Amino acid sequence: MKRMIDPRIPSTSGEIDLSQRMGSAAEEARELLVTVDDLAADSSPPAPKIEVRELTKESETTGEAILRGVSVAVPAGVIVGIIGPSGSGKSTLLRALNRLWEPPAGSVMLDGRDIRDLDVLALRRRVGMLFQMPALFDGTVADNVRYGPKLKGIDLSDEEVKKLLVMADLEPSLASKSSSELSVGQAQRVALARTLANEPEVLLLDEPTSALDPISTQNIEEAIVRLKKTRRMTTVMVSHSVKQIQRIADLVCLLVAGEIVEVLEPSRLSEARHPMARRFLELST
Repeated sequence: MKRMIDPRIPSTSGEIDLSQRMGSAAEEARELLVTVDDLAADSSPPAPKIEVRELTKESETTGEAILRGVSVAVPAGVIVGIIGPSGSGKSTLLRALNRLWEPPAGSVMLDGRDIRDLDVLALRRRVGMLFQMPALFDGTVADNVRYGPKLKGIDLSDEEVKKLLVMADLEPSLASKSSSELSVGQAQRVALARTLANEPEVLLLDEPTSALDPISTQNIEEAIVRLKKTRRMTTVMVSHSVKQIQRIADLVCLLVAGEIVEVLEPSRLSEARHPMARRFLELST
């Protein structure tokens, strides 16, 4: 039986099921999960898209704990933000979700199946990742967008490439432009379009806008929110910007010293009670 956790009270152990936090979330997030009438008829929460169970990780050099038994269930179709002090394990947690490091057996599940039982390339098509700095291949924008599908023997048409660029908030006319001629903001959105070309079910974002100017940052944020609305994309995003997470996330995980200590709606971050989480939030806003 899953443990019910009051969002006002910090937790340092046990599984945190984010779907239990959705009762007073924004209307948009509620609609993505389940209606009030459905909840009345069936009190059990929807099955998580991603479930992390007692995930641990130690430093290979020092042996110190990076992640300390992290457990969390992420519902489908929501944007989950992960914030916390530097060195708290945010990127390490994110990278476990598509096996950029190998998590212990049974610790990361996708649609109820251990990700270690999945072919790693097939997993990374289903769980795409966008990094802090874009890394594009030589060639045109269209060449980059077509790369993933081509590995599966699929050649995207010009129209399909343009639709993916629009999804990433880019002008279709950029398709023929050399990747070397793009701004950092444009390159990041091309990297997003390239990831979307694989039709992922989950999008992992590791500080995707930290190197971008405010306008490019806004473009990326709008693209992420649009994907949730139009494709019901499940997104897990690591960010150092509390304000950014408050703008776009439905739920926020506060990670401190390798543990998820609180899960709150963005509008309720001021209610955080864990001392280190409170200090981080106070210094970040």
